[in-house]
Amino acid sequence: MKQWLKTLCFAGLFSATALMAADKITIQPEEAIKLIGKPGYVFVSGDSETAFEGGHIKGSRNMYAHHLHHADIMGNLHCEPLYQCPEHAEHYISSKGIKNSDTIIAYDNWRGPNATGVYSFFKSFGHEKVYVLDGGQDGIKALDPNQQIYNKLKAEKRKLKKAYKKAKKAGDKAKMAELKAKQKEIKAQMKQVEKKLLVQRGKEKHFKHTNYKIDRNKMKPEMLATTEEVYKAMQDILKNGDKSKYVIIDTRGMTEIIGERKMDNVARGGHIPGSKFIEWKKVTDFDRKKSFRKKEELKKMFEKYGVTPDKTIYAYCQVGAGRGSEIITALELLGYKNVKVYSGAWDTWGNNMNLPIRR
Repeated sequence: MKQWLKTLCFAGLFSATALMAADKITIQPEEAIKLIGKPGYVFVSGDSETAFEGGHIKGSRNMYAHHLHHADIMGNLHCEPLYQCPEHAEHYISSKGIKNSDTIIAYDNWRGPNATGVYSFFKSFGHEKVYVLDGGQDGIKALDPNQQIYNKLKAEKRKLKKAYKKAKKAGDKAKMAELKAKQKEIKAQMKQVEKKLLVQRGKEKHFKHTNYKIDRNKMKPEMLATTEEVYKAMQDILKNGDKSKYVIIDTRGMTEIIGERKMDNVARGGHIPGSKFIEWKKVTDFDRKKSFRKKEELKKMFEKYGVTPDKTIYAYCQVGAGRGSEIITALELLGYKNVKVYSGAWDTWGNNMNLPIRR
């Protein structure tokens, strides 16, 4: 085992700002909106490149959670259990113009998995100031006054377009000319407001390379689980059932769990024997458009499934950073201590013919 895997985490404290306490995991849109564009605060989108281009918080970086997991053709992580080898991670983070001193605010649309993938990635490499934007970019859009103006102009533009079609059908050229002029005026106003929006469209900007360094003594590989760990937990669960001191959670959808759907060219579909099925959606608050449900709701849900604080808990999905990290982060919010993302996830397990599966 490599030396950095033997090193215990460094429980360093960092200076709290007026907005954020050191022990927080999430940050609310009302707090985060004040930090957009401020030096030392970097917003990182965990959504796909396509989604990023369709809308992202101004000045943010794109680090698609699904691509943070680096494995070989057989799904084996190069530096298990880390998502990437430290040297590669340093280069990648530096390419995003991120410094060691920066506060990272990870976000996605609002659902949570991709934001928690970024959160888990940075935390596992010992970056201390990392938060999940609970409510994502949609939460920022809802608070942006310019977004409200833009939305009203957009609605007005749609009305004018419908009215223009009606006038054209009626052959009313005077009305058509009047509506066309108004459309042009609205379009010009929208263009001006668009520049001020906090959530904008477009590709990621190029950032000046930094010299980001990962302190091997501060890395937290213990946040992540190896395949060997999960295999041993599986054996204990199959032997002792609910009396086992371990819980393995499969956070994927049922079509993946039963092996009907396979992703990323993994050889086999199915799930790890003895897993509990808790889809990531169960922790997301779809009614309030928040990344996590209220703590009392989460507590009841996990206890219902026998996921209690006295157990050592592993969660996995396809690649760990995403749906698996969503469940683990929710447990961290509840104060659970013995929780780990199985970073190799189904990408590793499903490709290893020596490991048992169930469908």
